[in-house]
Amino acid sequence: MRTRTATLLLSLALLLAGCTDGGDDSADGRVTLRFQSLAWQEESVAATKELVREWNATHPDVRVEYVQGSWDSVHDQLLTSFEGGEAPDVIHDASDDLADFAYGGYLADLSDLLPERLEADIPRRTWETVTFGDGVYGVPFLQEPRVLIANADLLRESGVRIPTPERPWTWPEFRRVTQQLSGDGRYGVAWPLKEPVSATLNLSLSTGGQLFHRGADGKVTVRFEEADQVVPRTVRDQVNTDHSASATTLGSGGSDTLPGFFAGKYAMVPLGFAYRQQIEQQAPDGFDWQVLPAPAGAEGLDQGVSPQTLSIAEDSPHKEEAAAFVDFLLQPDNMVRLALGDWMLPTGTEALKDPALHTAEHGWATGTALAAHLRPAPAQSVRGYPEWKDKVATPALQEYYSGAIGLGELRGRLENDGNLVLARYQR
Repeated sequence: MRTRTATLLLSLALLLAGCTDGGDDSADGRVTLRFQSLAWQEESVAATKELVREWNATHPDVRVEYVQGSWDSVHDQLLTSFEGGEAPDVIHDASDDLADFAYGGYLADLSDLLPERLEADIPRRTWETVTFGDGVYGVPFLQEPRVLIANADLLRESGVRIPTPERPWTWPEFRRVTQQLSGDGRYGVAWPLKEPVSATLNLSLSTGGQLFHRGADGKVTVRFEEADQVVPRTVRDQVNTDHSASATTLGSGGSDTLPGFFAGKYAMVPLGFAYRQQIEQQAPDGFDWQVLPAPAGAEGLDQGVSPQTLSIAEDSPHKEEAAAFVDFLLQPDNMVRLALGDWMLPTGTEALKDPALHTAEHGWATGTALAAHLRPAPAQSVRGYPEWKDKVATPALQEYYSGAIGLGELRGRLENDGNLVLARYQR
């Protein structure tokens, strides 16, 4: 009797599963979307979850299930979920992680799914970060410039000129300032370059650096030219010639430099804009810090960014509902809430006008002034970039910055070894 009952229950369960479109939707026809978010800071998680609750309260027929993801493992986790047919409907990621997923057919082309309002609100140059071939495979919604976080007391005592977005330091001036700020056991700057590639490439846009060159046949080659060399030469000279930059932080992450920064060991640290939240939370009482623009070059304050993105899985059976949820999340007021929660900048032009993003407190106004200078990261659409970065560029730049190799060998490894790697992805 118990066996027969169990068999009947199992049959009923399988029948119900078949009636609910694979278990994703309710028996009454209500759609369920899975939204994997990579928000991790307390304020950011709270803002994102609150928006999901607001959607669910006003859209009874389309319920969104919040799924917590992690930046540390998102690429491998997504690849596994794509290949296993278990991908979330709405996917939070970064634009520099999308190329292989887009070309691999795992992400939906959003060209005909997004409302005109959203398309018009985000600048064309920002849409370029998620455009691969003829398709658009994500919505860029948060971005952060690299800035200089400075000890305001040390700057005042030194008498150096304080840069502004209207009148920034040049790269040669920045080098001189770090020399002036050094001495008595203090360094003018600490470069946290555990991951040196994106920082080097993105800041090099200010000097006209491009590094990746796409030919008429669509194939990309690496050329490490004079404009690409300004930023790495500056860092190397600060570390090895001027001794105005700490050699020990070259293998550190941004957070690792903060104790030394708070202790007055480093006058400045180049960091992503979002690090301001950690600094505000962790700085000792009375510590006065300020946000300065990164140095400018021949192209002014231009720098590369890889915005955070929202994509829709190609296998999702509810692409239109997912697109409507993305549009809701990225209404101007909601985009501001997400930006404030992450201490980053929204990509939308309407959201960027919000007064909360133009206050002097915590350097918001300085960061917002840099938004117009943000460009797609040089490696944005380069297939094979992750392998080139990990196997070629990262070790080569680390050795160059430490003084172990010279500029000629750096160039040879980036170009010769690098082009061999990229060639395998462009056949």
